[in-house]
Amino acid sequence: MDPSSDSSKGCMGQFCTFLRTHKGLLLGAEICACILILICYGASRTPGYTSLAICMLIYCIVMFIIYTCALDSQLGFIHWGWTDFIRALIGAVAFLITSLIVLIGHRDGAGITAGVIGILTGILFGYDAYTILPKLRRAHTAAPTGPTEGI
Repeated sequence: MDPSSDSSKGCMGQFCTFLRTHKGLLLGAEICACILILICYGASRTPGYTSLAICMLIYCIVMFIIYTCALDSQLGFIHWGWTDFIRALIGAVAFLITSLIVLIGHRDGAGITAGVIGILTGILFGYDAYTILPKLRRAHTAAPTGPTEGI
């Protein structure tokens, strides 16, 4: 479903419509997971890893707003597919690495919980990148390789 298909729905209608899509569910789950990790790192003895959760939370919220308001179709000078793929790939790698470091080094309950949720979030971001990649490959059109006229 295209969130911009009915402009009379209002902001909440567009939000609910986009949230029911596969991409909306993924972004919503990523936002919730980042909030959970942020809470766990905040409750941990060493809250130094909160910056990753904050940055990815902001990035996910921005992408959610862009897709909800259909700004991706209005702002054509940015390739939103690659932007979203790079966001998901960086999130997957960063959460997996950070979570492994936290699980190895922390001994408090909140840190271990943040590490476990971080690994699951890294897998979620990886799945998001995996679902974006076929769309990027389909959008690519090959250049003609045959001889052109006049040569």
